[in-house]
Amino acid sequence: MRTKRLLTMVAAIAALATAMTACGGSPARTAATSIKITNASCGGHWQAPSPGWHTFEIKSGASAGAEIDLINPASGAIYAELEGDGPGTTVPMRVHLGSGKYAFLCMINEVDPFTGPTVTVSGHAKGAPGVLPVTYNDLIPVTKRDQKQTLSGIGTLAGETKTLASDVDGGNLAQAKKDWLTAHLQYESLGVAYTSFGTYDGEINGRADATGVSSPHWTGFYRLEYGLWHGQPASQLKTVANTLNTNVDQLRTWWQTQQIIPLDMVLRTHEILENALQFQLSGHDDYGSGTTIATTLANITATRDLLALLHPLLVTRYPGLPGVYSSLSRLRELLRKQHSPNGSWRPVSSLPSSTRQRIESACGQAVAALAPIATIAEPRNTAHDY
Repeated sequence: MRTKRLLTMVAAIAALATAMTACGGSPARTAATSIKITNASCGGHWQAPSPGWHTFEIKSGASAGAEIDLINPASGAIYAELEGDGPGTTVPMRVHLGSGKYAFLCMINEVDPFTGPTVTVSGHAKGAPGVLPVTYNDLIPVTKRDQKQTLSGIGTLAGETKTLASDVDGGNLAQAKKDWLTAHLQYESLGVAYTSFGTYDGEINGRADATGVSSPHWTGFYRLEYGLWHGQPASQLKTVANTLNTNVDQLRTWWQTQQIIPLDMVLRTHEILENALQFQLSGHDDYGSGTTIATTLANITATRDLLALLHPLLVTRYPGLPGVYSSLSRLRELLRKQHSPNGSWRPVSSLPSSTRQRIESACGQAVAALAPIATIAEPRNTAHDY
């Protein structure tokens, strides 16, 4: 069971929630309605006196942890959700009710999911729009396409690391620097790397945080970057480059037998840039090449590839989706300006503080715009699945 999390679907869709508040003003305080949950009862025959903002006090008398959803009983659309509600707890659920039919759906551990009575809220007022749940059946075809695209990307990467190893073997370290960047950006554009590649990610793209830069156990792109940009000779770097190439070849074989977890794929839509903000735009992952801005651009490519796969599911569920694309475009343009005419990238450490702040702010805004996707597209079992 995940940690307790109260989610009002409208609040998750930030752009829509803002528009609602602008039209209707601040939600007024109203008396709470007590909703009792047991292994045999999901809410009972509750009433709401009128449309508008309303608070439900969810009191759990169930035998185990539960997820409680307020839904449209006809379509299954979710208006609000409480996850990880433990026995004996009371947790508020705040939601903007419109005129229409509502019911609570109870999913208690070790108990078959069941829906409580349907309650009609009278009038002709609009409330929070429900979000149709995304099911595992919706996401499995998407993850299969992601799997196939990633395999193709690893194939491209394998050719690039082979060229890189050949550069180092031949002592052509100037060319190796160029080919290192090409291969590393390809890896960073795959997107699935740090969540789905298991131990291969540490071997191929691991940081020196745990081992130190002098450790023989440090391998991969960053180890090779450190050596290339700190004057280490080809004789010292041959093993590093060849090990990197071998690990990528092994990854390609291994990946063909793996399956992407749908929830992991959904979470990556914001985690990729969250990771970039923490490690790339901070300069943490710069081991000498000064190319973390280029890496962040590759991360944007990975994010947009995921959005393209999820777009059919999101376009009808997330009104803020156009804002996601505009925030990514704004960030991309700010980053591209740090690419010099001679082909070099400005290291983050050399940026004026005002420029760096604008970039970090734009990345933070993009992450915030992407974050609701993890909730909206989280795969769920619905009442109809049981």
